[in-house]
Amino acid sequence: MRFCSAIGRPPAAAALSGCLAASRLRDIFLGAFRGVNGRHDVIMKRSLVLLTLGFSVTLAAFAQQAAKSDFDGKTWWDYVKVLADDNMEGRETGSAGLKRAEAYVVEQLKADGVEPAGSDGYYQPVKFEVRQIVEKDSSIALIRDGKSEPLALGEDAFFNTRVNLAPEIEAPLVFVGYGLTIPEKNYDDLAGLDLKGKVVVIFGGSPAEMPGALASHYQSAGERWKSLRKAGVVGVITLPNPASMDIPWSRMSLNRAHPSMELADASLNETEGEKLSMIVNPASAEKLFAGSGHTFAEIAELGKDRKPLPRFPLSVSIKAVTKVEKTEVESANVIGKLPGSDPALKNEYVVLSAHIDHLGIGEPINGDKIYNGAMDNGSGSALLLDVARSLKADPASHKRSILFVFVCGEEKGLLGSKYFAAHSTVPAKSIVADINTDMFLPLIPLKMLTVYGLQESDLGDIVREVAEAQGVKVQPDPEPLRNSFIRSDQYSFIRHGIPALAMKVGYEQGSPDAKLYKDWLTQRYHAPSDDTNQPVDLQSAGAFEAIVRGLTIAVANRTERPQWKSDSFFRRFSQAD
Repeated sequence: MRFCSAIGRPPAAAALSGCLAASRLRDIFLGAFRGVNGRHDVIMKRSLVLLTLGFSVTLAAFAQQAAKSDFDGKTWWDYVKVLADDNMEGRETGSAGLKRAEAYVVEQLKADGVEPAGSDGYYQPVKFEVRQIVEKDSSIALIRDGKSEPLALGEDAFFNTRVNLAPEIEAPLVFVGYGLTIPEKNYDDLAGLDLKGKVVVIFGGSPAEMPGALASHYQSAGERWKSLRKAGVVGVITLPNPASMDIPWSRMSLNRAHPSMELADASLNETEGEKLSMIVNPASAEKLFAGSGHTFAEIAELGKDRKPLPRFPLSVSIKAVTKVEKTEVESANVIGKLPGSDPALKNEYVVLSAHIDHLGIGEPINGDKIYNGAMDNGSGSALLLDVARSLKADPASHKRSILFVFVCGEEKGLLGSKYFAAHSTVPAKSIVADINTDMFLPLIPLKMLTVYGLQESDLGDIVREVAEAQGVKVQPDPEPLRNSFIRSDQYSFIRHGIPALAMKVGYEQGSPDAKLYKDWLTQRYHAPSDDTNQPVDLQSAGAFEAIVRGLTIAVANRTERPQWKSDSFFRRFSQAD
């Protein structure tokens, strides 16, 4: 659906004036509506009455009450319609479409009184190396008893160009189970194996005894490679766990030749020395295990329930030939701030983050080649804009400053947030927390909130108070196999010692709602059908926004900075600083 024709034109202020006029009329109307009803005044007067009567009204509960009537989901959806319009061309990092989307965001921030906080106005330029596999000049084969068994690119396997692939590599294969080394639990899948000069085969997931956040951390590409490189490994083959695949193989491999990216800043390259990275179709995985005394069916059955996996040499080697074309591109993060009201605390920041990029233009599905990314993550970027609009009406409501950070490159491996966290445009130690929103999926009424990082810092305690005051239950990650804790931008902040969390609309495991979400992932996640022609629950979106706003205000107004829990693994990052 087109929001306005101006979006398709170059991202100058004049080109966006039609959209801005519509947006300002909306804000004027909403402001007038608030003035007539006096809702904020009523809430404040009631709070004062309660206090004089001796009742305890917590800061978090007050914040969520102040936000409760401020969101109806409709203004949020209007922002999504712009960001996910076909004229944005899927918002690929570095593309003209993303630049148009970011220009729209900047104009909205300006209109809502959000000040520039990038290194170049509202922008923080980020340089990338772009890598694209040339499949016609690339190949994969298994070498067994001196004979070559080709693997079909796309059908059997594909290359991961997020690492700097060697032009040619041939090496023996070793299956290393989950491929994890977790010192805190004295767990090491690599122990006792000869891995020097070998390519390891890894089954996706982690053993059940590992806490979800800890397991997710050590499954990140950078952390995993530290241990593998130390053991002498030269490459990695990943076997997706069929029990936790978000999307079917046919769609996983569809855009395998789409360009990937790495930060041009070599100091942030965490996979230096990895010569081969590829993913093998679970339906073809038995080819790797033939002659080993084990089967992939055996491994998948154990892995489904996160049981311990055997580790053993395979009876084949891998031979890979790659041709990768490399170019450079510059994109940007967009950053704005609302200054706090307290003379001292305004020099500290609560970050609201969301990634604004998506997949761009790719292989067509049902004739549609624009991957609009309405929920992933037009939804999160729109939420930030809607919160900024809401806070404009009450500029003195937060003592600390609020930093709105729209990052690029998330779909390329959290690269925009990784760059910002390493080169923040405000003093690094002034950031007290990150509240990240990514694909929160308001498909059902908001009765349950899933919080990633719930038990790691006292941010979890605050969000529980805010949500439960609104009648919403809170749960930790119910599906640790999906590794959600490390799959979005909060993880970049966490690794720099900043307490952070992310939230989504939750549901009970095994319920009809759970099936609804699974179907959404299968049919729409990373597909062109994630557009604005899909059903959403606007009331649920508004309730979710109110919780985010309430949490933000509560954190901004607390005397103490958020702290890691004493038993949290991630506490070490802040201590290291």
